[in-house]
Amino acid sequence: MSTTTPAQPDSAPALLVTPMPVANTSPATPSAPAAARRSRPPQRDGKVIGQPAFVLHSYPHKETSLIVDVFTRDYGRIALVAKGAKRPHSQLRGVLQTFQPLQAGWTGKSELRILTGAEWVGGMLPLEKTALLCGFYLNELLVKLLARDDAHPVLFDHYVATLNQLAHNEPAPIVLRKFERALLKETGVAADLTRCTGTRQAVEAGQVYVVDPERGPRPARASDAWPKITGKTLLDMESEDYGDAATQAQSKLLMRFLLAHQLGGASLNTRQILLDLMQL
Repeated sequence: MSTTTPAQPDSAPALLVTPMPVANTSPATPSAPAAARRSRPPQRDGKVIGQPAFVLHSYPHKETSLIVDVFTRDYGRIALVAKGAKRPHSQLRGVLQTFQPLQAGWTGKSELRILTGAEWVGGMLPLEKTALLCGFYLNELLVKLLARDDAHPVLFDHYVATLNQLAHNEPAPIVLRKFERALLKETGVAADLTRCTGTRQAVEAGQVYVVDPERGPRPARASDAWPKITGKTLLDMESEDYGDAATQAQSKLLMRFLLAHQLGGASLNTRQILLDLMQL
């Protein structure tokens, strides 16, 4: 992520103003059907009001404005022009903060809409220290892997739950693995980890497998360079049971491998920072 990591990670999240690469196309061809999309609320003349949203990233636009990349519950990831948001006395200046729940409104039907209002909802603890870096990692994944204007209400709810878990100091490696898996599922590129690709035979806990990023698990071969994962880890991941230390270690390697494939070689800056700090 090209956003600048805060100099003091134990402070409240700051408004991001450094450009970040944006994914403008859909992720790789799905290997599994994406979750059913919820119908969007009706619009009048292209106007939307009171939409649950979070700021993912923002950067300067002209002299006094910002372009804000937001993740909304019913409209997905969209770009909004926040006119005058850089002015010292702008009400938006203190509202458009990362990791804070908002009610946002906008107008327009083009790829770049006009922000008409944003209110802080509250009710969530701020992220601090390592949890703050984890939050930036989540945002970087969403910016790089979500296509614009593709609604993911289930993923939005999972994002809110993940921020709450991080804020309450739940184990970050487990929280991140669950979100990474949910992200791949909701974008339609996560295979069933309980069945072998091709044969559809059940994965066995005592066997060793590799996971084809496009197809799913298959028995490992001696020549495989992909991460070798036990069947138990695959079954644990599918059931979201990360209590076993081996499952935690192997799932970290597997998710790093699968995300790298979906990112097409693009680097994750926040992930490297987290690896350096705590080997997530």
